[in-house]
Amino acid sequence: MTTERTSRSDLSLGLFYQVSRMLAGALDVAATLHDVLNLLSSYAAMRRGCVATFGGDGAPVVIAAAGVKPEHLRTRRIVFPHEVARHVQSTGMPICVPDIRAEQMDESAVIDGDPALVSYIAVPIKDGQQTIGILSIYRLWDGAAEIRFDADIEFLAMVGALVGQALRLQAAVAQDRERLLLEQSRLQKELLDREETGRGVIDVSSRRHPQPKGGFVGESAAIRQVVELVRQVAPSMSTVLLRGETGTGKEVFARMIHDWSARKGKPFVKVNCAALSETLLESELFGHERGAFTGAMKDRQGRFELADGGSLFLDEIGEISASFQAKLLRVLQEGEFERVGGVHTHRVNVRLICATNRDLEAEVASGRFRADLYYRISVVPVMLPPLRERPGDIGLLADVFLDRFNRENGRSLKWSSDAKAVLESCAFPGNVRELENCVARVATLVRGTTITLADLTCQRGLCLSQSLWPTPVRDTPITSCGTCARPAVSEPPQRPALPRSEVMEPEDDEMDGLPATSRERLVQAMEKAGWVQAKAARLLGLTPRQIGYALKKHNIPLQRL
Repeated sequence: MTTERTSRSDLSLGLFYQVSRMLAGALDVAATLHDVLNLLSSYAAMRRGCVATFGGDGAPVVIAAAGVKPEHLRTRRIVFPHEVARHVQSTGMPICVPDIRAEQMDESAVIDGDPALVSYIAVPIKDGQQTIGILSIYRLWDGAAEIRFDADIEFLAMVGALVGQALRLQAAVAQDRERLLLEQSRLQKELLDREETGRGVIDVSSRRHPQPKGGFVGESAAIRQVVELVRQVAPSMSTVLLRGETGTGKEVFARMIHDWSARKGKPFVKVNCAALSETLLESELFGHERGAFTGAMKDRQGRFELADGGSLFLDEIGEISASFQAKLLRVLQEGEFERVGGVHTHRVNVRLICATNRDLEAEVASGRFRADLYYRISVVPVMLPPLRERPGDIGLLADVFLDRFNRENGRSLKWSSDAKAVLESCAFPGNVRELENCVARVATLVRGTTITLADLTCQRGLCLSQSLWPTPVRDTPITSCGTCARPAVSEPPQRPALPRSEVMEPEDDEMDGLPATSRERLVQAMEKAGWVQAKAARLLGLTPRQIGYALKKHNIPLQRL
């Protein structure tokens, strides 16, 4: 008997060492606990085991189980007696039932025709003095008196202490991660505010950049019309749908709507719907309860709750799936939702701002987007014009981006007149984002202090637009919305190749009387324009890029005056 007890004690010590090693290096506690339960089955002849934590309502939530059918876990079927869990939670003491068949506790643990007795042992999982969960096992027992339940209880209690420590550490790590994410969000917002300080409307007369006026740049009629509409819409509670091509500044205008509203001091929360899968998006927007899925170790607020009292910006809303559209519709209609895995209804007061570059009317007509959701989010549609429809703002934006580059890199670059003219003649299918990329790329590669025409990537055949859009832009920019007018196809100005004919028909009276051959006309135009390609292009009715191609084709060297 002594030898048997000694070997059993050695086995317990070895298993406890293995369990401690597994939990000490655990990155995913839920998955590790499953392995721990499988390890315990070799020690205690365990038929079934589980680790559960107590939710906010006091109900136990299984986070790891062994010997349990997967469908039972998916349907949240009881895998241990709840009355025992409540007793362990209230008393903080372990419990042992030698024969559950005699106690009529849980018939599901007994297999029909199995002569073996089944015992049940449950020990508390504690965080300090608080019982936060329960570790329980069903084990087989042949009725022999030499089985020592006190030794099993003592061993499981030590394992429960290790589990409690692992859960406490994971909760601390999750809390630190949440704190770091909030700090990151705060710093990003602060950085965005500082960047927007440099995006003010440019004073053309003084060529200086005063304090920002709403975070936008532009003086064209198209952009001023949008700003006036945003200024009128912002004080209301109406849902706004920002529409336009990629890179037109939808997030900037969403921030303007929030900052010009009565919710300015409240949270402004952003979510990119296209960047998350449906499951992650649901958890991100609505939050989840502890135990809702593997790794959900604590309750987590969603973006709707975080934006309560403020504004929620849903970017790329046209990308969400049909099933999630129905879930989102309920929130917009009722202002209430349940967290993932939860049963309690939460109510929020949120101003919704949505954005999309899709043709939602066509999506509704094809059945890919719910019509009732479309009418909910498209209360006040705001159309953002593409950059090619506001060419007068290109120079202003280019100055802002170059000034920002100079501040960030300690340089003092400036534009030459011909480089600025060529830049203002580009279509920029990628809109403001492409222009910003172009300015940063040119400024990074320039060697001197002045950006000349030769420094532009389009003059060296390295323009990204030529690679991305060798043919007219295939996206369908939206020029109207609603049921009264359908979206019309609008393409950026095309830049055809030079005519194969050697004759260039003049489009300016100033070119009358010049030689008829293209090479001579080209030289005459360049001399008349002071060898500024942009001016020569206007004289010949061509684009600066075509002039560049023609100079290269006829092997005409550029002259510096």
